[in-house]
Amino acid sequence: MTEICWMSAMELLSAYQKGKLSPVEVVKTLLARMDQVNPKINAFVTRTDEMALSAAKKSEAAFKKGKARPLEGVPVAIKDNTFTKGIRTTFGSRLYENFIPEKDAILVERLKNAGAVILGKTNLPEFGLVGITDNLVFGKTVNPWNLNKTPGGSSGGSAAAVAAGLCPVAHGNDGGGSIRIPSSFCGVFGLKPTYGRVPTYPHLPGWETLAHEGSLTRTVEDNALMLDVMAGPSDYDQNALPQYPGKFLKDMKGDIKGLKVAFSADLGGGFPVDSQVLEVARKAGLSFKDLGCKVEEIKPGWINMENDFLVTLLSETLTAHENELDKVKELGYPLYQPFIEFAAAYTNKDVIRVQFNRYQFYEQVSQVFAKYDLILTPTVATPAFEAGDRGPLGPEKINGQEASASSWVCFTYPFNFTGHPAASVPCGFNAEGLPIGLQIAGRRFDEALVLRAARAFEKAHPWREKKPTLTSDSE
Repeated sequence: MTEICWMSAMELLSAYQKGKLSPVEVVKTLLARMDQVNPKINAFVTRTDEMALSAAKKSEAAFKKGKARPLEGVPVAIKDNTFTKGIRTTFGSRLYENFIPEKDAILVERLKNAGAVILGKTNLPEFGLVGITDNLVFGKTVNPWNLNKTPGGSSGGSAAAVAAGLCPVAHGNDGGGSIRIPSSFCGVFGLKPTYGRVPTYPHLPGWETLAHEGSLTRTVEDNALMLDVMAGPSDYDQNALPQYPGKFLKDMKGDIKGLKVAFSADLGGGFPVDSQVLEVARKAGLSFKDLGCKVEEIKPGWINMENDFLVTLLSETLTAHENELDKVKELGYPLYQPFIEFAAAYTNKDVIRVQFNRYQFYEQVSQVFAKYDLILTPTVATPAFEAGDRGPLGPEKINGQEASASSWVCFTYPFNFTGHPAASVPCGFNAEGLPIGLQIAGRRFDEALVLRAARAFEKAHPWREKKPTLTSDSE
C-alpha cells in the first residue's frame, strides 16, 4: 500500500501498461489511505468513491484492449471551486453549500476524456480569497509536515493531498499564489502556467484577469503531463491561448546550460523575508551555476503592486456578490467582514489606477526578461505558520518586522498581474523541518523552459524521498 501511495502518475501509467498494477487496485489503495489520513489533515472535503471505482474499472478495460489514453487510470483531485458535473462544489462558502453543477469545467472534462479518475474535491478558503485553507463549511486543512501548521492556500487541500500520499496529482488554480504558496508550504511542485494556457470556463465571477489554472504534483514530469492534457484553446474562454505547438512533456527535457538567470531576495520591494527561507532559497538559486547557468543577484526595484492586488481581488469579489451582501455578511467567513468595508470604499479611480500601474509594472518585468531567461526568488516570504481555527490570515511579523496582510506573498502575486508562468520547487527545509520553496518564473508562453529548469533542479536536488510524518510539533 505504502509504495503505491507515493508513485508518480508516470510510474503508475508504466505499471498499468506492463500489467504490474491495475487502476482498480490503485484507487482502492488510495481510498484506504484516505480513510486513515484524511481525518488528520482534511484535504478532501467531498469523496467520489463509487464514481472513482467505476472509472477505474473502465480504465482497466482500456488497458486490456490496448486503448489507453494519456491519463488512463491516474487518480486526480479537483479543487472545490471548480465545476464538476454531479459532484458537490461549494467554493468553500455556505452560500454554495449544496450547489451541484450540471456541467464540468473544461479542464475537468479534458482530464476525464484523457482517462483520469476523479477521487473527489479538495478544500480551500471561501472563494479562494486568502493564503490559508479554512472555511465555515468544512473547517481548516492542516499541513502534513506539521499538523499545527497551515498548508497555505488557496489550493491548500490539493497540496496537502499530494504531500500526504492521497493522490499523485491534483488540480489547483492561482490568482495571487494559490498554487505556489501551498506547494512551498507542503513540499510539492506546483506550476502556474501562462495566463490563458488552460481555459477557466465556467467559473464564478471574480479573479477575471488574475486566475490561472494548473496543477500540483510530486514530480515535474507529472505536471507537464497534466498541462498537456488541460491546455488548449476554447471558444468559451476569450482569454484562452492558441494550441501550444509542441508537447510540454517532450519540450521540458534537456539541460539548461548557458541560461542567464536572475535571483532576487525581495524583488527590490523591501518586504521582510524570513532569514532561513532566504538562506535556503538563495543557496538553491545560486546552485543553478552548477547546472551550467550564469546566475546574478538583482534588485529590480519594481513598483509595489500590493495595494493594486487588494483593490482588484476585493472589488471584483464584492461586485460579484453585490446582490447578496446580506447573505455574505451573515454566512461568510468572519475574518472576511472587514474586506467588505474596504471594497465598498474603493472608487472607480482606484480600480482604473490598477490598470495604469499594471501597464508600467509589465514594462518593468519585461525589461528584466529581456536580459535574463529566468527569475528566481523564494516562493513565499515565510515558512508555514500556525493553522488556527478561523485564521490567522498571515504572520503578523517576519524577522521581527511588521508584515501586512499580503506582504508575505510578495513574490507570487506580481506574476499574476503579468501572466508569466511561474513554478514553486521544493528546495529545502528550515530548522523546524518545514518545507521551503524556490520560485522559478519564465517568459510568457514558455512554460517548457520553466519546467525544464525545474526538472534540472529536481534531478540535482531530488525531493521525492522525503515524506511528511503527519505529526504535530508537540508530538
